[in-house]
Amino acid sequence: MRTEIFAITPPFTQLNTPYPATAYIKGFLNTKDIRATQADLGIEVILVLFSRKGLITLFNTPITKPLSANAKRILALKSEYLKTIDAVIHFLQGKNPTLALQICGDDFLPQASRFAQLEELDWAFGTMGTQDKAKHLATLYLEDISDYIVECVDENFGFSRYAERLGRSASSFNELYSALEQAPSYIDQILISILKEYIETVQPKLFLISVPFPGNLYSAFRCAQWVKKHHPEIKISMGGGFPNTELRSLSDPRVFEFFDFITLDDGELPIELLIQNISGTVPAEMQMYKRTFLLENGAVTYKNDSFRKDYKQADVGTPDYSGLLLDKYISVIEIVNPMHRMWSDGRWNKLTMAHGCYWGKCTFCDISLDYIKVYEPVQAKQIVDRIEELSLKTGQNGFHFVDEAAPPALMREVALEILRRGLAVTWWTNIRFEKSFTADLCLLLKASGCIAVSGGLEVASDRLLKLIEKGVTVEQVARVTRNFTEAGIMVHAYLMYGYPTQTIQETVDSLEMVRQLFEAGILQSGFWHQFAMTAHSPVGLYPEKFGVVKETETIGTFANNDINYVDKTGIDHNKFSFGLKKSLFNFMHGICFDYELQDWFDFKIPRTKIPSDFIEGALNEDHNFSTKPTAKVVWLGTKPEVDFFTKTKKGNSWEMASLIFHHKKETFTIQTSKNEGIWLSVILDKISVNNEEVFTFQEVKNNYESEMENFELFWYAKPINTLREFGLLVL
Repeated sequence: MRTEIFAITPPFTQLNTPYPATAYIKGFLNTKDIRATQADLGIEVILVLFSRKGLITLFNTPITKPLSANAKRILALKSEYLKTIDAVIHFLQGKNPTLALQICGDDFLPQASRFAQLEELDWAFGTMGTQDKAKHLATLYLEDISDYIVECVDENFGFSRYAERLGRSASSFNELYSALEQAPSYIDQILISILKEYIETVQPKLFLISVPFPGNLYSAFRCAQWVKKHHPEIKISMGGGFPNTELRSLSDPRVFEFFDFITLDDGELPIELLIQNISGTVPAEMQMYKRTFLLENGAVTYKNDSFRKDYKQADVGTPDYSGLLLDKYISVIEIVNPMHRMWSDGRWNKLTMAHGCYWGKCTFCDISLDYIKVYEPVQAKQIVDRIEELSLKTGQNGFHFVDEAAPPALMREVALEILRRGLAVTWWTNIRFEKSFTADLCLLLKASGCIAVSGGLEVASDRLLKLIEKGVTVEQVARVTRNFTEAGIMVHAYLMYGYPTQTIQETVDSLEMVRQLFEAGILQSGFWHQFAMTAHSPVGLYPEKFGVVKETETIGTFANNDINYVDKTGIDHNKFSFGLKKSLFNFMHGICFDYELQDWFDFKIPRTKIPSDFIEGALNEDHNFSTKPTAKVVWLGTKPEVDFFTKTKKGNSWEMASLIFHHKKETFTIQTSKNEGIWLSVILDKISVNNEEVFTFQEVKNNYESEMENFELFWYAKPINTLREFGLLVL
């Protein structure tokens, strides 16, 4: 039986793990018994390019312009690159770990300009193991070769993006169209050779191209162009993050020289309707579409005439990664940033806890679009079912939940279900710094395998956080990051500067807040982004409310998302970029906290108005809220051994209980009265995380008071406090 569907991610996205869009669609098509083949052409191009055979071709490619000293050096060392390339790629694929010792030996890899930064980074390797250091050196080695490719054969090449300039803020299709009229580049030729083999093998009726980012756009059009020319009978559709945000007002008919359809937002139903329409089972006059652009009578037409509702998240199936080269992705360490390292190192199965964002208010965000606006959580048991299924199919138990912001209550239920099933998984996700993330919840998440969270602190200014409608304060963020850190979960903060109406003073004060968070040890990773105004955010839709003026109201015929604007403050926020990023780099490595903020900038800045102990004060605030009666009480530990003994003092004797607990790291003992010891042993068994039934604090209290009195005296005494340190959680 012929495969009907072929879905690809064009170059380039990630080197270490597949972008999940095609796996999500393939998982959905499985539920409809529709066969599909998928491919990540990005990793496949990289593996051809960065191989002995690929480098031989690269170094034999004629060069028609003068070479830089760096390119001359690489070319002169070509025999060393040919000798080492296959071994390095195998090492980065995790297949040759012993090579790390050679790579770290300093005389194995040929070194060009990228290695010049080693003098600056040498101190950082003290915190990296041999494998990590070798990965970083191997990454520099690949980047040297990349520099040669850019200079000598294809100026658009980049590991995680290709010809990104052509896709970013391209309100007109002209430049991209002109590029596509040129002869295929060196990278294009490799891409087309791989695509040709797939098309001839799969022989699809429908070719799906997912374009998540601007850096995938040019390659997507190159793929579509080749298929249109050589296999005009194949219908081609584009979907993904780029068209969802950038192409919502598309009107240039030339785009449809390459594509038959462009679908927006959730792809399941639009693609199902396309399959029905092109299969011939639905008469032309009865064909309907969901959020689909196509060409009719020479004009771009948007069709959304199907009355069918989108599929619920419970019904879209488990992502299916079969067919992707899961054992051939390469883990790289580009920079010594803990969270960026996770993005580029290791193989992660991508899953979603909830569609959309449960908050949906941030004024810089595309909250008017469905991928944010339509919030729909998946049931915890179904999420963990998908975890088990993917672990079995891929052989990988690492998961990245790609939520806009994972809901705390759902994270709690997922963690409980993971623990209940006794699964050993590793996972991380994106969150909002909600006060719901108590110390106990963070301990639960850690116990279930959560190793890291990332969240938007944005501008560390309460005035601007309120304007952003972030729903948090800096003090709250400090306490939440402390809770995660003390539980052993790494925290990464997205930081923003240049938000509308932000003053220079607020930028300086925001940097001081960030400095204090790192100095307190409650933030481990961060990244500064300069504010960008987008068409579908509240700032883009209602700029007058935020003190900015759009530079142009003209809507382009191609991509429309990023908006050029003028901030009425007149401040040049660009000039802060270098100082903010340089200071952050040092803070992440635990140094330079004693520097004056002025030291990071080569222009005069005002002194901060933030007290030097602001974050320390926020962390020391004592919030002794009474426990909610509805809070869940869970025991993560083991069943205790219970011994009874008689204690005598001043002629009085009474019976006591000794409860011995074997924790993963140590054995500890608590003592109570005999009756309390018996009750505690029984209740711990009932509230064990292994049980389906969950008890509330009120139920535990009622259970105690059915036999004894003064529950609060017992609950807040030393024995229970000791148990709280070892896994007795109130959630």
